[in-house]
Amino acid sequence: MSWNKILFDFVTLWVVIDPLGTVPLFLSLTKDLPPEKRRAIAIRAITIAFVILTGFLYLGQFVLDAMRIELPSFQIAGGIVLFLFALSMIFADSSVNRAPAEAEHDLAIFPLAMPSIATPGALLSVVLLTDNAHNTFLQQTLTCGVMALVLLLTLGLLLIGNRIVVWIGQSGANIMSRVMGMILAAVAVQMVYAAIKELVHG
Repeated sequence: MSWNKILFDFVTLWVVIDPLGTVPLFLSLTKDLPPEKRRAIAIRAITIAFVILTGFLYLGQFVLDAMRIELPSFQIAGGIVLFLFALSMIFADSSVNRAPAEAEHDLAIFPLAMPSIATPGALLSVVLLTDNAHNTFLQQTLTCGVMALVLLLTLGLLLIGNRIVVWIGQSGANIMSRVMGMILAAVAVQMVYAAIKELVHG
């Protein structure tokens, strides 16, 4: 795997997981909890998200094959969904567009692990980035390592979220989320373009 591919995977996963967009939600949900509880929730949410994303990374394409869905078709559909997701990041209020949790013990699972960290865009992306026809198991594992790095950075941001929000402010967090939405839109267009190009050449 080239450094360009690793960088592409990192940028794509960083954008679709949207660590900075998760920080305001985490702080709002855990503002009344003691620091130890907040730390435990953050670690558990990242762990659950990693398990979910890893499952999609290694098994997602087998599910597609079982349903006789060709990867280019899924890639085009995924690119369209990612583009719509990017539009929601650009135009929606990132601080209020995610559903609240129903109970304290559910915070790590919902809405933190899903859909805030293991976002729909992230689930689609890990399948598209690890196409079985073009990537070996080792290359898929390297992508999994890149994903783990992004999740570890997300955990770090959650643990120091108070300082980040004070530093950049809510307006800064919203601006950053929209910038990442623009990057994601470009990634989505590239995915659709690559799939169409493969179908035409095929």
